[in-house]
Amino acid sequence: MHVWIDGDGCPRPVRDIVFRAAERRGVEVTLVANRPVHVPRHPRIRTVQVQPGLDVADAWLVRHARSGDLVITSDLPLAAELVEHGVTAVSAHGETWTAENVRERLSVRDFLMEARESGLIQGSGPPPYDDRAARAFANAFDVWLTRAQRG
Repeated sequence: MHVWIDGDGCPRPVRDIVFRAAERRGVEVTLVANRPVHVPRHPRIRTVQVQPGLDVADAWLVRHARSGDLVITSDLPLAAELVEHGVTAVSAHGETWTAENVRERLSVRDFLMEARESGLIQGSGPPPYDDRAARAFANAFDVWLTRAQRG
């Protein structure tokens, strides 16, 4: 059981929730980013800094995450690839990606991207990260932890 964090865009409240779990529940955590990121000094928490570049951290996560692990990411294409390999993926907003929902969300995302690029719709991007999103993540993370620790 290992928790991987796609660290380049992960909100601080999510990292804090996961780091507390590492300390209290003995979870191994690795934050992967293409820049230095501060993490607490703890034997179960580590960072991996990959080379700068588009999708370098994503490729690293796909190579290292295994079935039974959890990857925290809001990157839909990465989540889709991980799910194909039997890895659980959860967004910072608490959405657990499955084989059923990740492909649908990718299709919707691609459609909306095309509509924005063509000027058919205007979007303002994702909503700001707030307490409600943090609670949703904490709940989804707790569900995964409970299942994972039961075996």
